[in-house]
This record gives sequence, structure tokens and C-alpha cells, in this order.
Amino acid sequence: MTKKFEYATVPLLVHATKQILDTWGEDGWELVQVVPGPNPEQLVAYLKREKQA
Repeated sequence: MTKKFEYATVPLLVHATKQILDTWGEDGWELVQVVPGPNPEQLVAYLKREKQA
């Protein structure tokens, strides 16, 4: 059986990055990548988690 995933993109504020990622991690999301956002004060996180059947 093939695993299926769902994905989310989340804006990260530099001063609250850990808190934001911890919150999503508690909901089962795994960080895949962080890329620069539209301005220097913001990053964008790409997250994934396995879909529930």
C-alpha cells in the first residue's frame, strides 16, 4: 500500500519560528524545507504529513 501525504505552506515570522514549527509539529506535520518569503522578515515553511485513511 502506497503512503499518501498532504502538504502545507506556512509563513514564518523570524521572531516566532520555533513556536510556529513546534505547533505544527504537534499536529503531526514534518518540516520539509524553509525558503525566503516575500520580504526579509518572513520565511515560508513547507510541511508534510501522512494522510489519515
